[in-house]
Amino acid sequence: MHLIRCPVLRAMATCVVGVITLGTLFGCSSVNAPDAPSTLPAAVAANESDSSYVIGPTDQLNIFVWRQPELSTQAIVRPDGRISVPLIDDLQAAGQTPTQLARAITGQLKQYIQDPKVSVIVTNFVGPFDRQIRVVGEAAKPQAIPFRRNMTVLDVMIQVGGLTEFASGNRAVLVRSGSGGSRENYRLRLNDLLKEGDVAANAPVLPGDVIIIPQSYF
Repeated sequence: MHLIRCPVLRAMATCVVGVITLGTLFGCSSVNAPDAPSTLPAAVAANESDSSYVIGPTDQLNIFVWRQPELSTQAIVRPDGRISVPLIDDLQAAGQTPTQLARAITGQLKQYIQDPKVSVIVTNFVGPFDRQIRVVGEAAKPQAIPFRRNMTVLDVMIQVGGLTEFASGNRAVLVRSGSGGSRENYRLRLNDLLKEGDVAANAPVLPGDVIIIPQSYF
């Protein structure tokens, strides 16, 4: 065997081997994994349909205090999950629904004004990290996107701009958290869904899902 002495060629060879190895791993995981379920279990579906939006870091909020324009304001949830508004220096916002946050602000303002009425409106949705859908690999715009009720794989792929020309869409994998911290892998047929229009290849997604799109071998 001849050793590759040129550093550039050696780096290129290492890169090619890495891509092939990564593609092989993804290929094996997708081949062995079952197709993503086209429907959610009844208990999971009921839980998601009943859940309200939960505020997360970097969400933008409009806080309106009736008849108190000097207290009405806009706020961005800090990375630590808190906000500062007039008369309230630090208030936990992340992890609460807009209604719950409005009640918390109301409770704080009662120290200063009589019978405050507060409304909280989310104007830029990001949501908590554990309720985001993450797309990595050969998507046009890999990113984490906020989960929305009744969201499907097709909705996610539209938001990330579809596949790159190098994507192996039918070997994509959906990684989902199971009970007890376990993880379940499901195969996605993204080429069939996006290029062939096969709606049977669509599937619902859940908060925390990760979609991994490998690169084609060739």
